[in-house]
This record gives sequence, C-alpha cells and structure tokens, in this order.
Amino acid sequence: MLNQFYQQDGDQVVISRQQASEFAKRVADDFNPLHDIDAKKFCVPGDLLFSLVLAQYGVSDNMHFTFAGMVDETSKLNFPVGSDEFAITSQDKVMLSVKRDGNNNSCQSLVESLTKSYVEFSGTTFPHVIIPLMAKQDVMINPARPMVIYESMAIHLDRLDLKTLELEADTPEFSYAGKRGKIILRFNLLSEGEKVGRGEKHMLVSGIRAYCQETVDDLIDYYNNRKATL
Repeated sequence: MLNQFYQQDGDQVVISRQQASEFAKRVADDFNPLHDIDAKKFCVPGDLLFSLVLAQYGVSDNMHFTFAGMVDETSKLNFPVGSDEFAITSQDKVMLSVKRDGNNNSCQSLVESLTKSYVEFSGTTFPHVIIPLMAKQDVMINPARPMVIYESMAIHLDRLDLKTLELEADTPEFSYAGKRGKIILRFNLLSEGEKVGRGEKHMLVSGIRAYCQETVDDLIDYYNNRKATL
C-alpha cells in the first residue's frame, strides 16, 4: 500500500517531493500547499509518517504520536527497533516521537484498514471541518498563508482482535488567543458497527484573523479548484 510513497536508502527511508505530494493528493485528499512539489516550505504529510510507523510497528492498544520536525525530501529517516517509546529521526534530529503500550497486532488487514480510514478522515478536515469550526468564534485562517500544522495525535483501542476499522467524527474543539489557536479533532473507531476505540488529532493554527464570508468563499473556491485541476 505504501511502497510507492517512499524509498530505501540503505537503512534509511527517503521520501521525494513527488512521492509526498502524490500521497497527500491521491490518498489523503489533502491539498495543503505545503505538500506541493514546488512549495518553498515543502514538507512531507504527517499522515504519511504515521502510516509508515503503523506499517513497521503494527497497532497497539494505546498510541501517541508527536510531530516534532518538518520532514522534507532531504530528510533521511531512521526507524529504530520498536519499544514503548522511540523516535523517528533524521541526522539525530527527532521528527516524530512515538509512545505506545498494551497489546500489539501487526495483522496487515488491521494496519491497512486503520491507515486508510484515518488518512481519509484526516484529509477531509480542511476546509469542511476547520473553517466552520473557527467561524463559530468569528475568526478564520490567513487565506494568503493558511498555516495549519499537525502537532500530535493519539489512538486508544479497547481490543485488538479486529480485521477492519472505520472512523466516525466526534465533536471537535477550537480555542485561540491572539493570532494563534489550537484545534482538536476527535473521532471514534468502529468495527462492524461497534465502537472499539477513540482518538484525537491536535493541530496548531497561526495567522488567525477576523471572519470574512467573502474571503472564506474565495478560499473554498480556490481549494476546490486545486482539487479539480491538480
């Protein structure tokens, strides 16, 4: 599922701009300009790093991911031996730290199902969730530089004897002070209609400004046009 989106360089993993951009647009439905091939401040989608961790280390009862560094095409990622706490690094710099505990399941069906469901959920949050959520407090992101950064995410599963998982959006939360804010996207994990877990995705927002409907309409049109043409 992920082989086409990274390459091995000895013991390290490298992700090209093309691979990262393809994953963002074709798998995650994520058209954030930061993932464009020609972006000045290009970065690899956090969801791709999350997916690679699941593929290598499996699914645990409790998992917490903290995104500490911006991965780009020059990063050479080291994936260590799995333990309760470990970090994905590049040139000794931590890019992603992982904490996990409980039982572990490396069943390919479960791993791919969770990966696919989570990435699809994550990719649809902008603009469909984030913009209306911020609008409730009469604010919006900066349309010129819509900086929404992945901070962390956590997943808890009540059991692991599962083959498939689906995600169901739960009540999100937004808070801010000045031009900076935080978004918490919550979700439930379902298997064959039964709730078997839950999770949260935390995102940081900068450049917050007063809400303007005309500007929001233009931003959504711009986003939809990118999806239609890229």
